[in-house]
Amino acid sequence: MSRSEANGGEGPEARRMTIANIRELESADYVELVFLESARFYRLPRDSKDFAKSLNLLQEALTENRSLTVVLAAPNGDVIARVQN
Repeated sequence: MSRSEANGGEGPEARRMTIANIRELESADYVELVFLESARFYRLPRDSKDFAKSLNLLQEALTENRSLTVVLAAPNGDVIARVQN
């Protein structure tokens, strides 16, 4: 169960997920992310507050094959607000 489901669908949604691929497109204002637990493509906007920290955590997790807590900007959305260990 995601954190959003636990609080009635309000507020940001946090999920534990394992990064499968990071696509950094030079022309895009976001980085595209793929997780093992989801068929969806996610976006981490380059202008997000914690972009550098989140991207660094994702790159480390990809190398180490470990999961992270991914906080979505909106419930059931595809935009990531931040990433935490």
